[in-house]
Amino acid sequence: MNLHAFSDSPFLIQFSFHQIIEELEKQAAEPAGEYAEQARQLLQDLGPYPQFREGITEYAQVEGHEDLLRRLLKDYFPPALTLNEIKAVTFPYFNITFNHTERFKNILKAAGPDFQINIRDLDPHQLYVLSCCIILNEYYGTNVDFSTPLFYDIPAANGTIRHYRILYNADFLDVLPTEKSVPLTKEDIDLLLNNYDDLDLWKQKFPVGSWLLKGFGIMNLYDATIENAVSILKEKLLGLNAADFQESVEAIFRSIYRIPDIKIGFTLYNQEEGRFSHDVFGQQIHSYLLQAQRNSEPDEMLCLHSYYNLIQKKVYYAVSDTSAQGNADTDSLLVRNLAAIGARSFILAPIVKNGQLLGVLEVLASKPGELNSVNANKLDVVMPFLTDTIERLIAELENEVQAVIQTEYTAIHNSVYWKFRDEAQKLILRRQLGREYKLKEIIFQDVYPLYGQIDIKGSTQARNESVQKDLRYQVKTMLALLEKLPADNSSYAGERQQLKDYLVELTFPLRASTEQYISSYLHSIHRRIRAVPDAEQHPLINSYFAETDKLTGAFHTYRRMHETTVSLINDHMASIIDNGQIAMQAVYPHYYERFKTDGVEHNLYIGASIAPNHTFKIEYLHKLRLWQLQMLCEMSSSHRELLQPTLPYPLEITALVLVYNSKLAIRFRMDEKRFDVDGSYNARFEIVKKRIDKAHIQDTEERITESGKLTIVYSSDAEEAEYTGYIQELQARGMLDSDIEKLEVEDLQGVSGLKALRIKIS
Repeated sequence: MNLHAFSDSPFLIQFSFHQIIEELEKQAAEPAGEYAEQARQLLQDLGPYPQFREGITEYAQVEGHEDLLRRLLKDYFPPALTLNEIKAVTFPYFNITFNHTERFKNILKAAGPDFQINIRDLDPHQLYVLSCCIILNEYYGTNVDFSTPLFYDIPAANGTIRHYRILYNADFLDVLPTEKSVPLTKEDIDLLLNNYDDLDLWKQKFPVGSWLLKGFGIMNLYDATIENAVSILKEKLLGLNAADFQESVEAIFRSIYRIPDIKIGFTLYNQEEGRFSHDVFGQQIHSYLLQAQRNSEPDEMLCLHSYYNLIQKKVYYAVSDTSAQGNADTDSLLVRNLAAIGARSFILAPIVKNGQLLGVLEVLASKPGELNSVNANKLDVVMPFLTDTIERLIAELENEVQAVIQTEYTAIHNSVYWKFRDEAQKLILRRQLGREYKLKEIIFQDVYPLYGQIDIKGSTQARNESVQKDLRYQVKTMLALLEKLPADNSSYAGERQQLKDYLVELTFPLRASTEQYISSYLHSIHRRIRAVPDAEQHPLINSYFAETDKLTGAFHTYRRMHETTVSLINDHMASIIDNGQIAMQAVYPHYYERFKTDGVEHNLYIGASIAPNHTFKIEYLHKLRLWQLQMLCEMSSSHRELLQPTLPYPLEITALVLVYNSKLAIRFRMDEKRFDVDGSYNARFEIVKKRIDKAHIQDTEERITESGKLTIVYSSDAEEAEYTGYIQELQARGMLDSDIEKLEVEDLQGVSGLKALRIKIS
């Protein structure tokens, strides 16, 4: 029984496994081995059935050989994936499939015994032209893109309809001419591309049965039900009002048409006035038809053919080459205007709802032939998916939010991003194949660490003083309020005495718990005051509570000044080193991170494992160390000369560098979402970092850091010699003074023998 599914086709069909059998013969000819022996055995089993090589035209020639075919196709249908993939072998142009994966079998079983699988809405005209386009691409070397999505609609066990997108693997198909094939010229091909609707012309150039299609196809399905449902939102396209709408639409079309520079425009059609105009949406889309014109009569700007297609018939209008000569369409004002802005091919698509023309979608390409009357029909599927733009834009906004969070809070630095990307791609690939994959830890071995900091000197003391001033003012104000309330003053006698005691206490240095217990006591009085009759109308009470606002109230004035000062210093210091990093990364990629506390700390890690595509030399480490010192000098000078005179609190800063000459490993800690040194020995570097900034000079109470000076902490003579060279370089540039202090650092818990160089910053 011949099961050809279509009345006619340019193809004669020979269903054959000749390519696989020929490959088996090559394997069998190899010396003895497991694969060669398996190939010889399979060829022997295939021997009685020459139709598998020579060609099958009826399904009866396949029946009863399911196990043999399963062995033949084992490499293309892995048993391990049979429950994951929806896959089968298909006869080209025959309405049958076989060798289904288990998942495919389960889907068909759920559809019921009476279900017949058929491609949705595939009319004979569309199929014939598609077949001809396959011949044009395969035999004549054209690049006609007519890959219109095809779907199966299959009922599920619960009665719902699931929609499956069909993907064909045609690697095992050969396209060959027969004696009936008609040789084509370039003019013939151009004529075809501009006449999709002329089926007689296509059949004249590609007569029925004039080409041989030999081999077999492999069909893959994926569930596209959600995408299909989105298409019902098509009519909402013109109601969108979102940022970057035009860019989003162009991105969609570029992806689907595979044309990188495609342009999209839209022109509104006013049904009542019968004229084109620019769109009136909140988010305006450019009109390439109108350009700078405000509006225009369609019969003035369109040629006869385009007017008939767009306005009267309401179908697509396409020109594949705006520079073609001797064509009435390409000589029109419309085509000349579009050609003048670089459009060498274009499609105009009417947007129609309930039979009324709402506007025209404009699709423009810069090369001839990229857009034509053939691939204009892809818009049948593309247009509904554009209505998904709202959801897509929301998703894009969320992606932007996540990008900001990663950049500002949990950034993965560009220098190490490649390794995270590789792991993520492995995870995604394994999931697509239905396999488990445990993300590997991100570790970089044998890197040199650099650490430095700008510390705000006296920040804690300044904050305590600001808290003290604010609390004193608030306590005094509360005391005055209690004395003026119209209630029985004797009822507040205990509170007034306690507040007076607090005022005395606030004349002494602030203790750690003072702010907390005074604030708690004030809050207890707040609750009592709010219980006073008509408290909300009492001007004295209202005035007091207005000053408790942390953003604007007078009771937080000095604390806000301190917070503003710290924030300004941190932002200014961070911007200097962040900007400096941009150029330094070009010297050699390295990991960089910085933190804002009461000052700005930074970590740098450099080594071959971070940038495996770049050759690492020790000179890059030396350049980075010199750059680090230069940055700290620039940050200190900028603070002193530009920032400090403008600050609410004139706080000073200190600069510190810790030298560590041994290589170590850094590991990304998933729980903290940051890098840290790896291993107990390497942890010594972290211990020194945490303790060094508060260290004193040996046998003194003087800190090793001092405002206006750069302090370099090290442990060996070799490190001292290296950094002395850097100091001399910066002295020659006028960034450091000539005198160098050599200091012994006090022993720290678990750390001893450290030394320091201290130099005044010019």
